[in-house]
Amino acid sequence: MTTSTILPTPADVGRAASRIAPYARHTPVLRATVDGRPLVLKLEQLQRTGAFKLRGALNALLGDARPARVVTASGGNHGLAVATASALLDLPATVYVPESVPPAKARRIEATGAALIRHGATYAAAAAAAMEYADSSGARYVPAYNDPLVVAGQGTCAAEVVADCPDVDALVVAVGGGGLAAGTVLGAAGRPVVAVEPEGCRALHEALAAGRPVDTRVDSVASSALGATRVGEVPFELLRSVRSVLVSDEQILAARDLLWEEFRLAVEPAGAVPFAAWLAGAVPGELPCLIVCGANTDWQPV
Repeated sequence: MTTSTILPTPADVGRAASRIAPYARHTPVLRATVDGRPLVLKLEQLQRTGAFKLRGALNALLGDARPARVVTASGGNHGLAVATASALLDLPATVYVPESVPPAKARRIEATGAALIRHGATYAAAAAAAMEYADSSGARYVPAYNDPLVVAGQGTCAAEVVADCPDVDALVVAVGGGGLAAGTVLGAAGRPVVAVEPEGCRALHEALAAGRPVDTRVDSVASSALGATRVGEVPFELLRSVRSVLVSDEQILAARDLLWEEFRLAVEPAGAVPFAAWLAGAVPGELPCLIVCGANTDWQPV
């Protein structure tokens, strides 16, 4: 099985927005000031499934001929998105996840009615098994990020920001495999994009240094959402000129906690990665927008 190397365009983002509008939420923005500095938060954790991934999953399934069945692999959020999109479109779905998948994400995937299969220690191992299943069964494999339709769907998030807050002068996004960041480049209408990764999950950072996607280690508190071992080839071509920033796990957790204390925003660690970079002074612009995404976590009673 191969993935198309045709790159999506801003026009593809516009078409994706029309396709997914009946199913995905147009999430709100929050204008705020922290330590005297203004910023905009795109509250994408309020998306159905708790993450932006639903946008790309829907566009992939609606942009192709309707498949008979669907399969994917995921650390959690993409799997939940594909399972939810499949349920909305009345399609049977199978989701492969690493054995380390967080219980909250596994539970939500199974609640959609999708078949959940735990396989391997990493996302890469789960993806290899899912693609073997796709080849043997004829199911439509929906990549987590290395697909033009998926990337265009993710770009609708940035397009909403530009429409709602035209005075935003930079967009800041977390990176795993690169789908959301690449889509953000397409949807940002020329505004600079800052791509932020944990120090222990730095697939894009290493790819930019090497000039091509390369395998990297995965070791971060945010690895369940950002734990791609290699950035996708399709996203990488769109991300060659972005600003790449790394943040530590300590910075990520501090940013997550501050989002709760300051705004009562409950997000998983990956959702706080852009805010961590902003707090560290690594984000340019007078009014940047941080895409806050990823709310698939559980809260324990006290």
